[in-house]
Amino acid sequence: MGKYNPIDLTVYEEQLERTAKRCNERNIIIPTFEQMRNPELIPDWIKEELKNIGLWDVHPRNLFRITWKNEPVPFGGGYDGVNYFEVPHELTGVKARIISLVGKWFPTGSHKVGATFGCLVPRLITGQFDPTRHKAVWPSTGNYCRGGAYVAALLACESIAILPEGMSKERFEWLSKIAGEVIATPGSESNVKEIFDKCWELRRTRDDVVIFNQFDEFGNHLWHYEVTGPAMEEVFHNIKREKDEIAGVVLTSGSSGTLGSADYIKEHYRTARIAVGEALQCPTLLYNGYGAHRIEGIGDKHVPWIHNVRNTDMVIGIDDDVTMRLIRLFNEPIGREYLVEQGVPEDVVNKLDLLGISSVANVVASIKFAKFYELDENSVIFTVFTDSMELYGSRLKELEEQYGKYNREQAARDFEMLMSVTIDHVQELGYWDRKRIHNLKYYTWIEQQGKDIHELNAQWYDWKEYWGEVHSLAPKIDELIKEFNRKVGLLKE
Repeated sequence: MGKYNPIDLTVYEEQLERTAKRCNERNIIIPTFEQMRNPELIPDWIKEELKNIGLWDVHPRNLFRITWKNEPVPFGGGYDGVNYFEVPHELTGVKARIISLVGKWFPTGSHKVGATFGCLVPRLITGQFDPTRHKAVWPSTGNYCRGGAYVAALLACESIAILPEGMSKERFEWLSKIAGEVIATPGSESNVKEIFDKCWELRRTRDDVVIFNQFDEFGNHLWHYEVTGPAMEEVFHNIKREKDEIAGVVLTSGSSGTLGSADYIKEHYRTARIAVGEALQCPTLLYNGYGAHRIEGIGDKHVPWIHNVRNTDMVIGIDDDVTMRLIRLFNEPIGREYLVEQGVPEDVVNKLDLLGISSVANVVASIKFAKFYELDENSVIFTVFTDSMELYGSRLKELEEQYGKYNREQAARDFEMLMSVTIDHVQELGYWDRKRIHNLKYYTWIEQQGKDIHELNAQWYDWKEYWGEVHSLAPKIDELIKEFNRKVGLLKE
């Protein structure tokens, strides 16, 4: 198994010394996975420095804010418990408890900074990435390249962001200020093949690029296994009642990185299932289908290399029209007034902007999951709010231009639609259903991207050993981070 080397930790000492010197000059200290899980382990003097730093500031100390436990304030915050949101039954129509981790309180407003940290840092602290010569290329449909450009800036590395031209205006405006280069590729949310093609073009024509493809970078999966999964577990321990059990983790699939948290939960809780959602307009997992859709951040017409398909129990189709109607219901003043009238607690309604578009899709998928299994009030479902509506204001304006001003009648229809979510386009996966989905990796990753067919087979036939090896790497990376920080020489006793 070791021959596949999912995350290469080979150390290049000469380059490592140069990188450590650069980090010393740029005041850069790198947190460990353990510190991101448990910020109480972060030195007090770093916490003091953070009191004078904004959450989105391009400051190297914000590397220590790559955690689910940031105090939910835009400036000077410390650490609190895990940021989470329980979606009440008045809003879901189901008895099961749907609980989501909240991504808004990461730097950049999305947890994708964690995934990009997991990809870039192992190469930086081993000397494989030379920040004086290399540019980090972040191919993505949005939040990943934003997170990558941000984390790279904190680590004094230059970036190239690649994303489809049809993504939201907010993404491009922000990236233009952080990334050295921004490349727009043809298409929109599901046009990932065009992004991959651009990466191959860069490989052929430039010798200064290192591609960090979120769809095949195991650091993406590992970060969520090590940090997001334990955050869910901590929340469960805090909210658990006597008879409560974790029924499952429900996540829409973009890069599949966040599914690393589901692997962690399923490994530690025998009652948990893993359900993966996708846009019905691009039903790759459900129907080997294709198409375009409007749920930004998910559904890219292929199965990511880092998706542990053998461990997946269900796929769920979500109509993108449902999500777009719900972001209006949740954010338009008239929609919020109507929700309060229908008995949704006002304090909940006032926080609905914590849900970005894919977050709403995660809630809809969780409702379908609860209805399919007829879950009761002792069943807990975990999901994630990747980002918030802060990043999608332009989409609300576009919807108003397309459909007119939001009104009470439309709010009533949209609320009824939410209460009437059905279990259509839901498939519980048997052995051969899983293998059908896994086999789709062949066309993207073996034929197009040059992966090893033997590794593809190992992901299926030797899956426990294969993914176990990935999960075993976090302590080794933490030791390398500690050694690197010693070389940098900025940590105080």
